[in-house]
Amino acid sequence: QVQLVESGGGLVQAGGSLRLSCAASGSIGKINTMGWYRQAPGKQRELVAAITSGGSTNYAASAKGRSTISRDNAKNTVYLQMNSLQPEDAAVYYCNANVVPVDRILGTDYWGKGTLVTVSS
Repeated sequence: QVQLVESGGGLVQAGGSLRLSCAASGSIGKINTMGWYRQAPGKQRELVAAITSGGSTNYAASAKGRSTISRDNAKNTVYLQMNSLQPEDAAVYYCNANVVPVDRILGTDYWGKGTLVTVSS
């Protein structure tokens, strides 16, 4: 079993910053790509940013220039630093990781339960 636990969400004023964290635990052999997605009410879940095990990153257009994704492979943790937050950034942010369990060869996508980000105008 693999668990992903997010933290760092909350209420912030427009223009403010938040840092989200997501720690993976359990029977982890290797973690491939880790990423952050978000889902606002009435909208589909969308990619915010992703990072490979080697550190290559990919950002949604809405996040580019305002957000930075990073990871600590020793801690099995991924971070998302978000700056200049706007009301349209309000959503539940979900952590995703492609994890190869210790007794497997292929990776499986796991999701956290999400952390709520609220931005006041």
